[in-house]
Amino acid sequence: MTPKLSIVISNYNEHANLKRGVLEQMSAYLRKAHYPWEVIINDDGSSDGGDKIVENYTKKHPGFRMIRGKHGGKAAGIWNAIQAAKGEIVLFTDMDQSTPLQEVEKLLPSFDRGYDVVFGSRGKMRHNFSALRQLSSWAFRSFRGMLLLHDVVDTQCGFKALRLDVAKKIFPLLSVIKDKKAVSKGWTVSAFDVELLFLAEKLGYKLKEVDVTWKNEDTSISKQKSFVGESIDMVKQIIQVKINDLTGKYDQK
Repeated sequence: MTPKLSIVISNYNEHANLKRGVLEQMSAYLRKAHYPWEVIINDDGSSDGGDKIVENYTKKHPGFRMIRGKHGGKAAGIWNAIQAAKGEIVLFTDMDQSTPLQEVEKLLPSFDRGYDVVFGSRGKMRHNFSALRQLSSWAFRSFRGMLLLHDVVDTQCGFKALRLDVAKKIFPLLSVIKDKKAVSKGWTVSAFDVELLFLAEKLGYKLKEVDVTWKNEDTSISKQKSFVGESIDMVKQIIQVKINDLTGKYDQK
């Protein structure tokens, strides 16, 4: 049976999250799902043994599948999994399950109403963020909103669903995919979510932002980072998206 929903996840050094049972949490929800589904996990060159946990789990649980790709970062990992997907709708989500998989129930009805891209939003307040992160998040949203996606509250929630045919048209246009940019070994912040939503809007697809439950559950030490450094990188990437648009890089030939 062709799945209605393909859940795709990019796995990079998620050993700590995997050990606390995130795959079991997903499976518990999916066993009760009223629609056919598949889970495709792309391992992005993990070096912490997390790939072995995924490999063993997928061998024992029908509907779960693992593929391997060379290290290319989150966007490339998701794209690799999307190319293997068969569902009508593809959802990409984070391994840490900070937004629980069952929140997809809030996204799916919008597809029946004609939307092409439906994405989760954590809202304007991040309830378990420190005051510094709250301020940083507000500053980022304000800056991004001046340049791109003025009506979108949250571009960075890692819980987004697209019609499969739409995903296959947009992802190859992302700079990190199209330009085949080299990715340094390790976890790096990326503004591909901003570029993804911007391109979807520019190409005329219907977008819907939906509030979802979110609580930071990430226990992976590989993603520890400097908020200052992250913010600077994000600002640079957002400016680049704007420059790309103004210089016609996204214009369809």
